[in-house]
Order: sequence, then structure tokens, then C-alpha cells
Amino acid sequence: MSQSRLASCIPIPIEHKILVSVIEKAKDWALMHGVGMRDKKNFTKDAIQIAPFVLLPSPFPRSEFEKAVELQPVLNELMHKVAHDDEFLEQTLKNALQVDEFTRGLYNIWMKVREEGIMQPTSLGMLRSDLMLESRCPDATNRCSSHKPYCCWKQVEINSIASGFGHLGPVSRQIQSYILRQLGHGDLIKNMPENLALSGLCAGITEAYDLFGVPGSVVLFVVEEVSYNICDQRFHEFHIAETRPDIMIYRKTLGEIYEETELNEKKQLILEGSPVAVVYYRSGYEPAQYPTPKEWDARLRVERSTAIKCPSIQYQLAGTKKVQQALAAPGALERLAGGAAPRIRDIFTGLYSLDFDDSGESAVEMALADADKFVLKPQREGGGNNLYGAAVREALLRMRRSRERAAYILMERILPPIVSGYVVRAGAPVPPPVTDLVSELGIFGVIIGTKDKIYSNKQVGHMLRTKLADADEGGVAAGLGALDSPYLLDM
Repeated sequence: MSQSRLASCIPIPIEHKILVSVIEKAKDWALMHGVGMRDKKNFTKDAIQIAPFVLLPSPFPRSEFEKAVELQPVLNELMHKVAHDDEFLEQTLKNALQVDEFTRGLYNIWMKVREEGIMQPTSLGMLRSDLMLESRCPDATNRCSSHKPYCCWKQVEINSIASGFGHLGPVSRQIQSYILRQLGHGDLIKNMPENLALSGLCAGITEAYDLFGVPGSVVLFVVEEVSYNICDQRFHEFHIAETRPDIMIYRKTLGEIYEETELNEKKQLILEGSPVAVVYYRSGYEPAQYPTPKEWDARLRVERSTAIKCPSIQYQLAGTKKVQQALAAPGALERLAGGAAPRIRDIFTGLYSLDFDDSGESAVEMALADADKFVLKPQREGGGNNLYGAAVREALLRMRRSRERAAYILMERILPPIVSGYVVRAGAPVPPPVTDLVSELGIFGVIIGTKDKIYSNKQVGHMLRTKLADADEGGVAAGLGALDSPYLLDM
């Protein structure tokens, strides 16, 4: 079945002279409003370039967007329960631990702090559920054979280190609103939903800070050695500094945390003489290579402390792909989500274990028979490591008799509808050609609580990433996708 199409919000192609003019204006607007990132090829802290963005907002069915927004608090609570269900995490991860060294490192820290006694029962979850429209009907009875141009939406994954795009999501709406006005279509902006992701995510941090309740405490952002996605990161700090000037924020790598922090007798994490209230792991904080012993020690020190973590070690384990696959197994959602189970199960696509048992063998055979229908996904969060098409078959043939395959899950590939549009990139010719694009919507959620009590549970905004229709991955920071925002359609 060929992919169906959604129409652009305005007719394209746009006349050449008008297109060139509006792109030049939009690029300047982008640089002056933080739609940017550092150049990976010619890195310097003194310059940014525009982040790639789609010129026009991409169409998305209003009813499906509203369904995703409404469901996010339910997914927040599900992840919160998973993170606090010791038996479920132990059983789900036991095979992956044998072959995935990084997950095993996280798990070992979790076991140590449980044995010692967890000092901070409150966790801050800042989650993002990523989804795509599905143009094929998964129902064998073809109950929606008349659908056009999509059937439903399916969840790609849910992330527990997920604050990326907190700034870039809302500012994508702003730049595309500017572009629509310049093109004489300002009346269409009403169909672009308000996006308060930045303020919503920052409010989660400040609410956790207030729950910590120690005067003079600070917030610690854990960052990578080199920050390319600097605009998105810094705007979180700038927003908190503006709205809560009483809160001091520090940015440190895990290596710096090892060198510059200590635990006092109260198990407070002390940084420059002040207790740390919230430790906030930025998207992409993990070292490019496997963490060093000092970096593992820093993570353990943080987990041993009274600071509220985002994510806590159990929340990060709950965000692994193996947990996502285990939740799709019969009975899992019913036990963890109760009456909400049918609503959640409805958004799952096919997810299969690759463990060495009958179901794992069946999944391998199924993927080898038609590799183009599947994605092979490793445990760690973040894009760029998934395998598609022929690479799925090649990897499974290589790992078929190896325990290594238990570190992956198999997911049915989602086939979203296509929309034609323009992608603006730094250094690329102007105007760009009209290209076929597909989009992935992310819904942000914030949840704060202990195992027994939830203090706050909200949906706080969204983001849209768009990529070339024939591209496998779509990470903007990796240069594979582009910033976008939804244009809601009544269908």
C-alpha cells in the first residue's frame, strides 16, 4: 500500500520571488529568537546557526491531537507506576541486563540505593510521548477501509529524559506564525494550537524545588561535555531566572559533579556550599562513549542524595525500550493501568521481545520474512541508533544465536501520511525544493510524586519534528529532521 497524503495548509509551490523573500526574513527571525544551534562541523561557543525548520506548519487531524493531549496524564501516571513497581522492572529487564552494559550500570545503582534506603522518595517525571499517524489500518477486518488519509495514531515511544524542544517546540509555532503573516495567511494561525511547553516544563522544576523546601538550595542541570542544542537548553534556565529569580541554577557535566560535589551528613548533595534541591538531566547529557568510572560514581552520588531527580534512576529504567515492549504484553497494562488499559493499548503498535524463548524466536522469523515492516530498537533513549529495512535483517542474522539480541526490541514500522513542503537549512540553497515530508508529534507531560502519592500530573505542551519521507531517523539536533508545528484540520 502506498502512503496517503495530507494537503499543505496553503497551496504550493509558492512563487519564486515571494518564497526567496520570506525565507530570508524567516532566517533572520530565527537567529534573533533562538531558533538555532551550534555548528557541529565548525564548533564555537561564540556563534550559532539556524536550526532546520519547515517553512509551513504541517497538517494534523484536530481530533487526534486532542486525543493525544487528553491521554498524556494517563501515560504519565502509567510511567510513574512502572517506575515504582520493583518486581515489574526486575522481571522485565533481567535478560537485557546480561547483554546491555549501560542498562546494567543503571540497574546496579538502583539496587544499591534500594539496599541503602532511598533518601528522596519524591521523583520529578518530565515525559514525552512520541506518536505518528498511521496510514494503514491495523485491523484485519478492515473496519476503517474508507479512511483517508490516515487510520489512527500510534505511539513511537515514551521518553523519560524528554525536555528537549521545550523551547524549540513553542518557538516553532512563533516562526511559522510569522511566515504565514508574511505570506498573507495570518487568518490560518488560529488553527495552530497554543504551545506552553517551556513554561510548563520549567514549572515542573520549580514545583519540585518548592517541595524540597530547603532555603538557599539550588538547581543542578546535568549536561553533556559539548552542547550543540544550546538555545533549547539555555531558554529553560532563562525562563526560570526570569520567573523565579530566587533560584540559582548550575550547569555541570557528570565529571564536574564528581569533582565538585559531596554528600553531607544529612545526605544532601552539596554544590559550592549549597544543597541541591533538583537534579535535572538534560536531553543528551549522557557521554558519547560509555560512562567512565567517575561518571558512574557521580550518578550514584546523586541517587544517594536527598535531591529530587529528573529522572530518578528508576524512572530512567522505566524509559527503556524493553519496558515499552513489556507493557504491550497481555495483562501488563490491565495490572498497572486498570480501567485506562484499553485506551493505552489502542495506541500501541506491534512490539515484540527478542528474548531466547518461543515468542522471541517467532519475532525473529517474522522480521526476517519481511524486514521492511519493522524497526529494531536498542535500550537507550534518543534517536540515531535504530535499525531499519535491510539493516534489520542483517543485524538479526548476525545476532540470531547471540545473547546480544535480547538488548533490542522489535517494533512494527508506522507508515504516516505524506505532506509536501519546504525545509529551510543553514547553508542550503534558497529556495529549497518542494519535498515529501512526514511528521512525529511529541506530547509533554510532568508528574511529581512518591510511590504512594501524586502531587501534580499535567500535560504541558507539544513539539513536532518533521523529516524527509524517505529518511529513517529524524533527530533535529543530529541534523536529520526539522522543527515544525501542527496545523489542525477537522477531518
